Parts: sequence; C-alpha cells; structure tokens
Amino acid sequence: MKLVTATEMKEIDRLATEKYGVPGIVLMDAAAKQVADVVTKLLSEGAKGSAAPKAASKVVILCGGGNNGGDGFGTARWLTSYGVPVKVFLIGSTLEKISGDAAAELAMLQAAGVAVMVVEKDEDWFTVELALERASVVVDAILGTGFQGELRPAAQRACRLVNELAKRVVAVDVPTGVNADDGSACEDAVQAELTVTMALPKTGLLLYPGKRLCGQVLVAGIGMPAALMADYPSHKYRITEPMVQRLLPLRAEDAHKGDAGRVVVCAGSPGYTGAAALASHAAVKAGAGLVSLLTPLSSREVLAVKLTEVMVHGLLERMPGVLGSAAASDVLARANKADVLAIGPGLGLSDSTQQMVREILTKSEVPVVIDADAITALKDNTDILKKMTVPKVLTPHPGEMARLTGLPVEEINSKRISVAQKYAQEWQAVVVLKGAPTVVACPDGTIYVNSTGTSALATGGSGDVLTGIIVGLAAQGVSLDEAAVCGVYLHGLAGSLACDNVGLAAGEIANCLGAAREIVAQESVNICINSLKMLK
Repeated sequence: MKLVTATEMKEIDRLATEKYGVPGIVLMDAAAKQVADVVTKLLSEGAKGSAAPKAASKVVILCGGGNNGGDGFGTARWLTSYGVPVKVFLIGSTLEKISGDAAAELAMLQAAGVAVMVVEKDEDWFTVELALERASVVVDAILGTGFQGELRPAAQRACRLVNELAKRVVAVDVPTGVNADDGSACEDAVQAELTVTMALPKTGLLLYPGKRLCGQVLVAGIGMPAALMADYPSHKYRITEPMVQRLLPLRAEDAHKGDAGRVVVCAGSPGYTGAAALASHAAVKAGAGLVSLLTPLSSREVLAVKLTEVMVHGLLERMPGVLGSAAASDVLARANKADVLAIGPGLGLSDSTQQMVREILTKSEVPVVIDADAITALKDNTDILKKMTVPKVLTPHPGEMARLTGLPVEEINSKRISVAQKYAQEWQAVVVLKGAPTVVACPDGTIYVNSTGTSALATGGSGDVLTGIIVGLAAQGVSLDEAAVCGVYLHGLAGSLACDNVGLAAGEIANCLGAAREIVAQESVNICINSLKMLK
C-alpha cells in the first residue's frame, strides 16, 4: 500500500480536481460520510462496548477553520441525516473566516438546521466541557495533515479537554497535534481510539509517537480516480501481507537442498556465540538449503554443539577470538562459492577483526548482509560501500546508524524515513533501520515501512534473527531488497506469534517462522481456491 506525505496528498487532491474533474467538495463530502459511518458503527456498539440505544447517543464534533473542519461539518450533516444528535463547536476561528469547500460544507450544515457554536469566551469553554462529558463519541476535526509546530492556545485547550473527558474519540485524517509526515506530536495532541484517514495512509500515522496517538487507523476510500491512485509516483509503501505473498520465494515440489540456496554466515567470538547461533539457525528456518557458519576456532566447539543443522567451520585466529587476513581468505573462498554472505553478529571489535571485515566486504563476489560488529567496522569507512560491486544490506539499529552517520540517535528516531532513505542512496545499499517501526530503504529511493511486530521483540538477539531471516530468503533466489522486505515482515509476525507480551526469547522468533510463512502462504492459497470456484 502506498504511503504519502501531507504535501503529496495535497497534490493528489489537486490532480483529482484539475486533471480528472472531481470537485473538491465531492471528495470532502465523501470523506465526511466515511467518518459518519464509522461513528454510527461505534454508537451501535455502545459507549465502551456497552449496549446503548442510538437515540440516547450524542456526538460532539470539534472543528477547526480549515479543510479538516470542513470534514467535521460534513460529518455532522451526515450524522444528522442518520438521526444522530450532534453538537458542533468551532475552535480557534470564526464563521466568517471559513472559506472554500469547508464553507460549502458549513452552509449545507446550517441549512440542515444544525447550529455551530463558536468557542471564544470562558463560558463557551464550560459549554464544551459539559458536552464532552455527556458525549458518547467525540470527533476530532480541529487540525489535519497541514499541522506543524506547536498548537495554538485554543486548539491546545480543546485537545486537553478531549483527552481528559472524552470516552471514545474518532480523529479525522490525523489526530490534532500530530505531524502527518514524521509522526512527531505535541504534548497535548489528541489521543484517538480510531483515526479515519482519507484515500491513502500518511507516513506519520506509522511512526511513533503519532502511531500510538492514532489508535486503530482506517483508510477510507473517498472516490479518488483509480488511475490517479495507481499512477501517482509515490516511492513509499507500507509492507502488507499481499506484498509479501508476491515476493516470497517459491519452492518446486522436486527441489533439493542445493536448489534452496547456500548461505555462509561469518559470526561469533568467545562470549558472543549466541549471536552467531541465532543468525545461523534463523537462516535455516527461513528456508535456506545449506547453511555454513564460519567462526573463530576458539568458538567452533561451542557452536557445533548448539547447531545441529548448520555446518560449523573454525577460522584461523591470531589469538583467541581475534581474526586476521588468513581468516579473510578462508571466508572469501567459502563465501564466493555460496549464494549470499552474512557477516557481523558477535564477530568481535578488535582492530584486526574489524580490518578483516573491511577486506571481506571489499573483495566479496556474492551479495552481503552486513550486521552488528561488521557495521561498526564501517565507521569512518563507509566509502567501502560505494566501492563494493555486489548488492548489500545493512541492518543497523539506531545506535549503529548513529556511529556510521554521526547523527544523534534522537534525530535518527525522529526522522527514520528520511535518514534511511538518504543513506541508502548515498551508500548504494539497502538499509534496514531497525526499530518501531522498521524501515527498509533501497538505493533507488524506495521506502518500505513494516506493519508487523510487537514490543516483545525488544530483546537481545532479535536483530541477529532478522539477519538470518534476510540472508536465508536471499539464498532462495529473491533480490536482497525483496529479502529485506519479506524478512522484516515475517520477523515481526513470527515475534507476535511467539509472544505478544514481555518475555520473548529471540530463538522463539525463528521457531515461529514456519507458522508465519504458512499464514502468508495460506492466504495466497485461499485466493487461488476462490479464483478456481469463480471459474467453475
């Protein structure tokens, strides 16, 4: 599913009117009806899930002076036509200042006999407070996708009252106080139970803290021309199950282990063998046919006991756990006969080992997934990435990304999409910026934002498992960017299947990969079965 920024959505609106002849008021009224339909569904469930007759239900709609307020006016008119009592308040503006399509919606609402109360004085705010206390549902239509910066006093006061008093809140397009592009939010931003966003999801609805404030996000069709939606050149996507279905590698019924791909993992050092074991095991569980683990000789015996299905080879050491040029030659000789190489988990941070990593990356003849200590080896050496002639994936968490870029972790987390996109293009590498949510950025500027996962994944070793999943999928014939997209989705889904609360052990993620893949594949099977039934 495509993602858009506020500016891109505004351009789509403009094209719908100017190129396809769809008036803005038609789109606005369609949006209003979608919100009204969501509200009526909530009312039918009763406040907080209890049974309550519709006639006793009251809806309060808080409108701003822009197009978001216009959506609110339209929502009030539709609800009135459904027989739902509404109270409408105008926040931070006056009736005379309403213009454009919003003014047309206001005029239709007033013609329907619904009064709009302009909130200006303290006594007006007391009326708002009383209405909110008695409301079954509150519609937040104060500020929409155009909001940036800080809330003005009137909007801030309204948001505080909504958060203190409202029982169920439906936000129109985006909760007031949330930036639709980067998900940043003001301290008093509205906390919604549901957000009805129009036509396409906005990037800020998937990024924290905005994602938490949006509640459940519903994408509402508002009659945008299908050709416009299909052709609009957005390069940002939300990773969804149908997308993963199309990308996942298929296996022939008569396939043998060689057909399923050969993986080499270079990882592990004394004290950090768990990272190597997790990555290697995950590559097996992701479907790779043959997995070899290359590890310092002093770690080999431990890992050979841990890993039954993985071939474990010891690398010549300069001293226990420290590798050098001799090990680099061995890794390259073995990796260049495989389909893909993963390097880094628990490998070590000695100068000699880091130099070995840089040598391997420079001379690799197969695609490489670069993780953990191998990412650290690129600090002040990112030019190596540009010189590499093979496809590569980097899987940094924000701290590792900070080491490579020199940016503060706070900035990386607040600008996850733009930071990942910039450096994927600069380094000509796929960048998997791990976190909530994980962002996959490709060298051509395309961005994918993951839609699966749980906070239970915040556990040691989770990233090592992700590396193994990506390398295991890449070995089966898909490109590295496709393996990254599928890998982060399956990683999140498997994590949710394993544990949706605190206490997840990273190894459990890999063990649930088969079930996660089956869920995705089964949906594809169901589509095929339904298609066959239609043909019959």
